[in-house]
Amino acid sequence: MRILIVVFLLGIFSLSAQNIDVNGTVKFGDEAIAYAALKFTNAEKVYQTYSNAEGKFTLKIPYGEYNLNVDFVGYKTKYKLITITANNKNDLIIELVEDLLGLDEVVVSATRNRVNKKEAPIVVNTLGEKLITATQSLAVSESLNYSPGVRVENNCQNCGFTQVRLNGLDGSYSQILVNSRAVFSALNSVYGLEQIPTQIIDKIEIVRSGGSALFGSNAIAGTVNIITKDPVLNTWEVGSYLGLIDGDTPDRVLNFNASLVSDDLRSGATFYGIHRNRDEWDANGDGFTEVVELKNTTFGTKLYYKPTDHSRLTLDATVLNEYRRGGDRLDLPPHLTDITEELTHNTIMGGVSYDFNNEANTNYYSIYSSVQFTDRDSYYGGLGGGRTAQDSLTALNAYGITKDLAVATGFQFTKQFKRDVLTSGIEYNRSSTDDNIIGYNRRIDQKVNAVGAYAQYEWKPNASFSALIGSRVDHINVDGNYTVGDISRAVDIFQTTLNPRLTIAYQLMEDLKFRGGYARGFRAPQAFNEDLHISSVGGEPQFVILSDDLESEFSNAFTGSFNFAKEFNTTQTNFLVEGFYTSLENPFTLVSTGAQLQNGSIVEEVRNGEGAIVYGANFEFGVSPSKKWLFQIGGTLQRSEYNEDQILFEADGTNPNETDILISEFTRNPNVYGYLNTNWTPNDTYSISVTGTYTGSMIVPLVISDSGFLSLNESDAFFDVNLNAEAHLDVSNDFQITFNAGVKNLFNSFQDDFQVGPTRDSDYVYGPALPRTFFLGIKIGKMHR
Repeated sequence: MRILIVVFLLGIFSLSAQNIDVNGTVKFGDEAIAYAALKFTNAEKVYQTYSNAEGKFTLKIPYGEYNLNVDFVGYKTKYKLITITANNKNDLIIELVEDLLGLDEVVVSATRNRVNKKEAPIVVNTLGEKLITATQSLAVSESLNYSPGVRVENNCQNCGFTQVRLNGLDGSYSQILVNSRAVFSALNSVYGLEQIPTQIIDKIEIVRSGGSALFGSNAIAGTVNIITKDPVLNTWEVGSYLGLIDGDTPDRVLNFNASLVSDDLRSGATFYGIHRNRDEWDANGDGFTEVVELKNTTFGTKLYYKPTDHSRLTLDATVLNEYRRGGDRLDLPPHLTDITEELTHNTIMGGVSYDFNNEANTNYYSIYSSVQFTDRDSYYGGLGGGRTAQDSLTALNAYGITKDLAVATGFQFTKQFKRDVLTSGIEYNRSSTDDNIIGYNRRIDQKVNAVGAYAQYEWKPNASFSALIGSRVDHINVDGNYTVGDISRAVDIFQTTLNPRLTIAYQLMEDLKFRGGYARGFRAPQAFNEDLHISSVGGEPQFVILSDDLESEFSNAFTGSFNFAKEFNTTQTNFLVEGFYTSLENPFTLVSTGAQLQNGSIVEEVRNGEGAIVYGANFEFGVSPSKKWLFQIGGTLQRSEYNEDQILFEADGTNPNETDILISEFTRNPNVYGYLNTNWTPNDTYSISVTGTYTGSMIVPLVISDSGFLSLNESDAFFDVNLNAEAHLDVSNDFQITFNAGVKNLFNSFQDDFQVGPTRDSDYVYGPALPRTFFLGIKIGKMHR
């Protein structure tokens, strides 16, 4: 009898442990959700699968109890405790709910692993396709303003140089990533934000403050992670855009993209192409540009192949050609004009990664390598208003050539315990820049090699509390030679730094979460984005060079935030308030020396300041009563101050009317700025979006003499409002048409005191990038909405 009982129990056990086919459907109302990610987790193992094009899925798992997670972009993560039995194994129905505020998105920038944004121990803001469409952003630079603590700044009338500021710090403090890889070099940071079209972007993830603990140097202010589109569905699309700057200057865009995914979801590819052609625009009729001529052509692809259920090979490549020119008389060769900045960029970016995990889905491995190479032809100069033989010689000297290479290669290992997560890795980064203007005897020859190793442990003792402790050690070698005229400097630095990060997150209540953290960061002496841009002042070029005794800069960053997210019946709400405090040791500051080269060029020098602090608060509020309505507002209140008064202009004593100019706070840095994003979608056919940015007043330096002597002017405040109306028509299941039209900068809130003529200070630019601009567009194809 006992033997029979044992045999019976063993039979029951073997049946329960045997894998059986479980079938089901993922839906939203009556709509099937294709390619949703499903994860069934029990005490021993994690089982994963995807729904097919009809929303159906099949998975082999044993009978028993599971924690079920279902993820799909645009929908809330589904959490459910489910028991698989013989009665329900063939008809599982999983209903998803739309995530109108994007609170349940999966992000990678917080911990270098995929994690639900709401559960991430670090605040991550995301900018997705809906916002890009609402703002009709054509390039990355136009969309970044719609996140707390982020402001894109325009810096030059002659070339359209832009940079992104995070938490009050300028662009060289931010690490720009492409698909989580640091291949966005100092040269790319000058014009790259306007070169990358939004057509290829899936989303942008922004982490403010202290990103260097995981992503290496130059991330003191945070990271901006540009993630390109993955192939998800079989789609194709052709689109066209026409903008009229100030009602008459055309900005034309033609683009296409297509995605192909195999029936078994083991392979897929997306292809895209964009051509943009924008004419120059003159704001005040002086014959000199305020918006530069731009021609950009970009082609690229992203492919994946899954050799097994536990591995994935991904390849991406982008080829970009861009021509931009500003100044006067754009129809003439540059050296025959008064002022011209002309640049031709040929850039190749690409990467390959191989990701795999064990059968139990507890060990994850990633091997990757990414590269970016840019070949740039440049011209920064002109006759400067004169017509002497020396003027012509000086103008001919302004042609330059730049070669720029950035490589990132690494390995990452992630161990998933029952609750905790261990992440570790090693990374090699190399950048090489050779920027040469032979006629001016101006050269930047710089090589930066960095080997970094990082590790972090996320401790989750319970469902309410988590702590993330990690650190990165970097060994950096900067080998640089910098020459301007008869001034030569050299840097040969070997430095090892340890940069820790600690964050904690605590769920105070079901709908209220606290996050706090500390991070250490650093920047080694080297040429950054502003040093590779040459502005014109008084008709002459203005060069930047590093000081003889420039030392590394360090930072200590502290953050604390409260995030309240709650649903009231069908109304989704989100409120975030975040305080930040960053102290800088030996901050890099740009000083106008008052010195001039023999040809009249002005020299600026990068020096170490006496220390500075940046502190303030970011806030964000969002509410969506239903699919029809969305309202978001966010902003920043901040101060950026030097510990001691800092020299901005250093008089050389030759002019008694010129004295040293000292400042106590950062220039070009408003204490108040923010954004607005609203959308009304009455039905599946029509939608109207109203978006806008506010930029408070700020102190802006204006060069008023040939020596570089400055006037400190206070700018006006700006409120830049955009209106976009869209109509979507479903001709068939496989063909749709979308029309849109609207106005950017509806109230024409724009700078009105641009400098004029050949001797203007081309860097005296602030406020919105464009005046009032009318636009319309059309897209046709089989679209994924």
